Amino acid sequence: MIVTLTANPSLDRTVELGGPLQRGEVQRAVAVHQESGGKGVNVSRALVASGLATLAVLPGDPGDPVLAGLESREVPFRALPIGQSLRSNVTLTEPDGVTTKVNEPGPLLTDGQQDELLTLLVKESAGASWVVLAGSLPPGVAATFYAAAAERLRSEFGSDAPKIAVDSSGAPLAASLSGRPDLLKPNADELSELAALVGLPDAGTPAELEASPERAATAARSLVDAGVGAVLATLGAKGAVLVTADGAWFAAHAPIRAVSTVGAGDSSLAGYLLADTTGADAEGRLRQAVAHGAAAASLPGSTVPAVNQTDPSAVTVTALTKD
Repeated sequence: MIVTLTANPSLDRTVELGGPLQRGEVQRAVAVHQESGGKGVNVSRALVASGLATLAVLPGDPGDPVLAGLESREVPFRALPIGQSLRSNVTLTEPDGVTTKVNEPGPLLTDGQQDELLTLLVKESAGASWVVLAGSLPPGVAATFYAAAAERLRSEFGSDAPKIAVDSSGAPLAASLSGRPDLLKPNADELSELAALVGLPDAGTPAELEASPERAATAARSLVDAGVGAVLATLGAKGAVLVTADGAWFAAHAPIRAVSTVGAGDSSLAGYLLADTTGADAEGRLRQAVAHGAAAASLPGSTVPAVNQTDPSAVTVTALTKD
């Protein structure tokens, strides 16, 4: 069982444009897709698509469109009623795969609701192999929320605690390091920002990281040296880097036609976790992560792929050596 926590879930609407986005002009959509979303929710959706046991934990009232969407997709969940509507996000996709996102801030969670959400997470995580702490945090929630979640899980379960993966950005991602996550899943933007926030050696710009897997691996290795179990850094169309205490690897997929990159990183994380549950080694986990991300990018909207829609044989994995 893999449990996901999405503190700031959303109803994600993806609008496909027939041409490049024209600011200030009227454009007609060629297609519109709507899914329940948020990073953790997307991971759970991808796991369900591949037949893996998962449970999504999130705030939300009965009848909220986000929860209704999960029910329609048969994604198991446990929700904490908060007396407020969840947010809606809009993504505009252009024919070449470029995306523009407009994300709402989300509902305000009181201190009491935050504690109840963590209590619900701990209750539902008994016996889980992984807990994924993912996405942005809603207004009123401190950046240390994910670190607090990791502490609560380990305090409750001790040596039987599930492994913890974190996929966030900015201050919440930086603060999560104190919770000693077993896995971080930043993209190039988040890895570059994280290096600046925590005072790691200059990682470079996102573009520099995407252009140089070795540079991305160096930045990720600094995080592993600081106590993180592993770092899976996704580098957009270039592929991904995985760094553990045992080594570093870069994986690239054969060229695909990108339709929508929305949720591709979440699918990469799902692919990694799926491979981990089958006992795959580091290279195998990275290979499936990249295969999942590429498959997601080739699908419309925020559609997530099943494992049988991925092609791990199209992924080339290369070991990276330290400078």
